[in-house]
Amino acid sequence: MTQTSSPIYDVIGRGYAEQRRPDPRIAAAISAALGDAVSVLNVGAGAGSYEPTDRHVVALEHSTVMMAQRPPESAPVVQGRGESLPFADAAFDAVFGVLTIHHWADQVAGLRECARVARRRIVFFTWDPCSDGFWLTQQYLPQFMVRDHKRFPSIEVFAAAFGSDWRVKALPVPIPRDCVDGFLGAYWARPAAYLDPRVRSGMSSFDRIGGEDGLARLRSDLSDGTWTARNGHVLALESLDIGYRIVVADK
Repeated sequence: MTQTSSPIYDVIGRGYAEQRRPDPRIAAAISAALGDAVSVLNVGAGAGSYEPTDRHVVALEHSTVMMAQRPPESAPVVQGRGESLPFADAAFDAVFGVLTIHHWADQVAGLRECARVARRRIVFFTWDPCSDGFWLTQQYLPQFMVRDHKRFPSIEVFAAAFGSDWRVKALPVPIPRDCVDGFLGAYWARPAAYLDPRVRSGMSSFDRIGGEDGLARLRSDLSDGTWTARNGHVLALESLDIGYRIVVADK
């Protein structure tokens, strides 16, 4: 899931596979979005999360650290960058990526490359920068929200990059309260998890920005009941829409 000119996950990605396990409900949504595609390219494939086992998958990943964590039974992996895919035009039925595009050096170039090698469909699991986020980024780490609004492309950017030959839509992906994939929003119903450095090790935002002051306030608010008084209502929810989307483009 990484695509920078100097891959951040070469630095922070060791042990990443332990925290970033595929959530079966998100996996089912991605699989449904891929439709009947048989040959699939996983761009920014990381350690292989969310790669379907019932299709012919080729993975592309930039970070050698992430490639080394791929299990032996995972799809064959090619080292490369989304901005310059080493594949022929229309080489795959579909291209997909999972929480990767915010790490790309040139997002528009990468999306155009995806459109070039995809015959029929493109699928990205991403975060919509039009979202207000959730209590962590609203109340404790607003600097994360500021950065993510710049890092994540809008739906309009996807559509413009793919071009007029593609129809683009965005499908909401409410995050389950017991999500097993350790991305930033996964623990919205388990606030104490954000205080665990092992949990945070799977979230690139903390390596880039830190957030120690916000975490100190969260620790205090959990201790004295302030967090529960302010946000406890979310604990009754089974899932929450905090801005994650599956962007689907059809040719």
